[in-house]
Amino acid sequence: MKKKLIIDVDTGVDDAQAIMVALTDPNVEILGITCCNGNTPVENVLKNTLRVLKACNRLDIPVYRGCTEPLLGRKVHAGDFHGKDGMGDVPDADAPGLELLQEEKAVQAMIKMISENPGEVSLVATAPLTNLALAVKLEPSLPEKLKALYIMGGNCESRGNTTVCGEFNFVADPEAAHIVLNYYTCPTYIATWEFSCRNCLPWSFCDTWLAQDTDKARFMEKISRYTRKMVQTERYQKELVAGSGFNPCDTYALAAAIDDTLVTESEQVAVSVELKGTYTRGMMVLDYLDLLNKKHKAFIMKKIDVEKFKKMLMDALQ
Repeated sequence: MKKKLIIDVDTGVDDAQAIMVALTDPNVEILGITCCNGNTPVENVLKNTLRVLKACNRLDIPVYRGCTEPLLGRKVHAGDFHGKDGMGDVPDADAPGLELLQEEKAVQAMIKMISENPGEVSLVATAPLTNLALAVKLEPSLPEKLKALYIMGGNCESRGNTTVCGEFNFVADPEAAHIVLNYYTCPTYIATWEFSCRNCLPWSFCDTWLAQDTDKARFMEKISRYTRKMVQTERYQKELVAGSGFNPCDTYALAAAIDDTLVTESEQVAVSVELKGTYTRGMMVLDYLDLLNKKHKAFIMKKIDVEKFKKMLMDALQ
C-alpha cells in the first residue's frame, strides 16, 4: 500500500528538492500540494510548484492556492536566499500557467483529503504553518484523522537563521506555529534548523548530484545556482551550527515521512512557540521539565542515515 502524502510548501529551491524526492519514490502517492506565502509571495510559490511538476512530468498532481499572508504578523520572504522569485531568478518562458491550479482552495482541500482518507495521510509541512493552523481551526478533529505530521521548522537551541533566536518558517508566522504545535496531537516529527545544519552533506556530493546527465539534474542545477553561491558567503557560514556543507533543509522532513528508518536518533519532548519576546518571538520552546503539562510530545529529529538520504537525493534527479 502506497504512503499517502499531502505536501504543504512555499516553494523555494529546497521545497523543490523535497517535492522531487517524493515524486521519485514508487511507494508514495501525493494526494495534493498546498501552497502558502513564505520563501516568496504565494503567486510565485504556485508558479514554482508547477514548474517543478512539469520538470518531473507530473502535472497530474493537484496544486492548491493557500494563504497569502501570516495570521497576524508582517510578511517576511527569503529573496536573499532563494532569489526574489524563490527559484534562483531564472525564469522559464515555457512555464505552466496558473490555469492548471485547482479551483478549490488549499485549506478546504487539505481538510477534504485528510477526511476522505482517515488514518492514512501523512502531512509534510515545509512552509510557514498558516494553512495548517487555519485548517485545524475550521476542522478541530483534523489531527485525529492524520497518520502523522512532519515539519521542517523551528529550532531546539535558540539558534536563529532569520532573527536572533528564530528559524524562518516559524518566524514567518509564529501564531500559526503556536496553533499547530498545540492543536495537532497526531504523531509529530520535527526537523529543526540545527538538525539540518548538523546533517549537512559535503559540497563534493552536491557537485556529483547535480552533474548527473539528466534533464532533472540540469533543472536543479539551474534553479539552485543562486542559492549555492549565497550559502558559501561568510554571512551564511556564521549561521551554520557545525561546519559547512550542502543543506537541503526541507528535504529532511519529506524524506523522513517517506522512510520510517531514515531518522536514526530522535528525542520526544513537549514543544510550543514563543509569541511575545523582543528577541525570541517565533522561537520553538522545548519543555524538558514538563512545566507546560502537555500530554502530546513531538519527536525532535537528531540524526539520520546519511547514505540512505544521499541515495534518495540521487534517485530524485535520475
